[in-house]
Amino acid sequence: MTKSDLVKRLAAANPHLYLRDVEKIVATVFEEISLALTRGDRVELRGFGAFSVRARDARQGRNPRTGDEVEVPDKQVPHFKTGKELRDRLNQEAD
Repeated sequence: MTKSDLVKRLAAANPHLYLRDVEKIVATVFEEISLALTRGDRVELRGFGAFSVRARDARQGRNPRTGDEVEVPDKQVPHFKTGKELRDRLNQEAD
């Protein structure tokens, strides 16, 4: 599902809201999650999951085209862990 698909579904489920308002709401939620992660905070959406930031150490990598060694600097990467309710829903459908 893309962001525009999400906006369309939310707008269809809430006909009393204008499409532009739903777009603003979705953009604001994503922006706040991004800002919180930038600050190093953890974002938890009960029943859905939690976003956090993890550190990756510097390492030696390889250029796949040439095979030359490349220094990969340390960096921060986003991490998502699903919530129990979401995992249960996904696994229930598989049964």
